[in-house]
Order: sequence, then C-alpha cells, then structure tokens
Amino acid sequence: MQAEKVRLNLQVSSELNYALEEMADSSGSSKTDIIRQALALMKFAHTAKKNGKHLGVVSDPNKLDTEVVGLL
Repeated sequence: MQAEKVRLNLQVSSELNYALEEMADSSGSSKTDIIRQALALMKFAHTAKKNGKHLGVVSDPNKLDTEVVGLL
C-alpha cells in the first residue's frame, strides 16, 4: 500500500538549485528524487544518532575517513 503524497513548495538559493540540478543530471534522476533521497538519508542519520550511533564516510571498511557531525 502506497502512502498518501503531500505537495510541498520549497524555496532554495540559486547555489542549492544548481547543486540539485548537477546531482539530478549526473544521476539521471529529478531534483525531486534528489530531495527525497536526501531526506531519507537525514532520517537514517537522525535515527542512528538517537540510537547512539555515528555517521561517517569510509574508503576502507576498517578505517573511518570522515565522521559527519552537526546534522541534527
């Protein structure tokens, strides 16, 4: 069963719009899809933080390159 959709209007800076367009073009998706994916990632990060976990970037699974801080 699919959840009911709600339409949102969003104002962003021209810089953020350019970044959205670049990501959409390079991934072959829409700006709406990029925003949906970003919100899914934020939801994941928020849940992880509430559970005492951390979000990071790794190139080697045994070594943290960068910890993402200050999202929420």
